Amino acid sequence: MNFKNYNPRNLKVLTKEFFKKIYLKSKLFFNYIKFCINKFQKFSKIKIFPVFVFFFAVFLFYFILIAPPRHFPVGSIINIEEGTSLTEIAISLKEQNVIKSALVFKSLVRLIDDKGVMAGDYFFVKDYPVFRIVWKTIKGDCGITPTRVVIIEGFTIFDIADTMKKNFPNFNNEKFIKLAEKEEGYLFPDTYYFLSSITPEGAIKTMKENFNLRIEEIALEIEGFGKTLEEIVIMASLLEKEARTLKSKQKIAGILWKRIDIGMPLQVDAVFPYIIGKNTYEVSLEDLKVDSPYNTYANKGLPIGPIANPSIYSLLAAATPIESDYLFYLSDRAGNMYYAEDFEGHKQNRWLYMD
Repeated sequence: MNFKNYNPRNLKVLTKEFFKKIYLKSKLFFNYIKFCINKFQKFSKIKIFPVFVFFFAVFLFYFILIAPPRHFPVGSIINIEEGTSLTEIAISLKEQNVIKSALVFKSLVRLIDDKGVMAGDYFFVKDYPVFRIVWKTIKGDCGITPTRVVIIEGFTIFDIADTMKKNFPNFNNEKFIKLAEKEEGYLFPDTYYFLSSITPEGAIKTMKENFNLRIEEIALEIEGFGKTLEEIVIMASLLEKEARTLKSKQKIAGILWKRIDIGMPLQVDAVFPYIIGKNTYEVSLEDLKVDSPYNTYANKGLPIGPIANPSIYSLLAAATPIESDYLFYLSDRAGNMYYAEDFEGHKQNRWLYMD
């Protein structure tokens, strides 16, 4: 305001008019604000309150039932065992603080996939809401990279235990040997992928299931041969140590089955590493007399059990022997096989290729 254009006597009037305008504008502004507040309150009673209640209920539902529990086991391995019911799994996950509600978990699983969840060991890098837990368990997304373990043909339960221990430092190999003692021969040699939490029971179960699956491939040959599965497995374990190729295994199988038929001891040197830890070239004449039900020199017929876990080719060879006139055989250090019809021919082969 430029007061030079006004008479000083009018200053009082001008000042009064100025503040009057300010008052009127302020009153108009506050009346508008009051009008808006009244309208908002009226509208909120009709519209806003139900919306607020709805979102509050959703938040409460998520917090109580959906959100990850406070003590979620981040960095831990959660096991879902094979054959466990969905109800048992849900209760177990709740007890382990993976989910907050067993009922919500079961309902979501049934809604998404009727087949249920997949067994396995699950590793969670962070806490997940129940939706993610359901999705991961349905798809079998364990979150863990399994370790590749090769069980070689002819491995004994002791060899398998050592291999498992090398791959998994926390693996209880002593317990494995104790549990697998009656499973020698039936732990199929193959390439396996195990999680770090693998137990002796789990390893034995996996290898036995693989054996049962693979033996079906030659079920007709075994049935047609007329021997029991136990006899086939024992013979196959001997063949695994005695020869390399399928054909040579079949020829030796023919010789060994013939020896059993005529009442001749099998005289298989491959049993001695299993009995006393000596290989074929270290066995002495005194060792041949060792008192053991696995000693094929001191006892006739098959040993009381397998001496190794044979391959599918050894199992096949045991059930499909090649008949011949031979009664003796030997192999040199290079694995070459030599056969003879009688003991004199066998001694000559020993002199030519061994001594």
